[in-house]
Amino acid sequence: MAPKPVMSPIPMHLYPAVSALLLVVGLLVSAFFFIYEATTSTRNRSLAKELVTATIASGFLGFGSLFLLLATGVYV
Repeated sequence: MAPKPVMSPIPMHLYPAVSALLLVVGLLVSAFFFIYEATTSTRNRSLAKELVTATIASGFLGFGSLFLLLATGVYV
């Protein structure tokens, strides 16, 4: 049996749109994080909320950067 070629689950022509969407969502979550840090007093902050928000923003920005590199032809 011949091996099947490895294919991306997302078509290559959608990479720019996917990267833009992921980067915009990541920047919005990052903005929410910074606003939360600036407007909430030290006594009322929640470490769990900060960690969850930062992790979500990091994930979206990381995958958005990956798809941006793939869209521009830099294969990582």
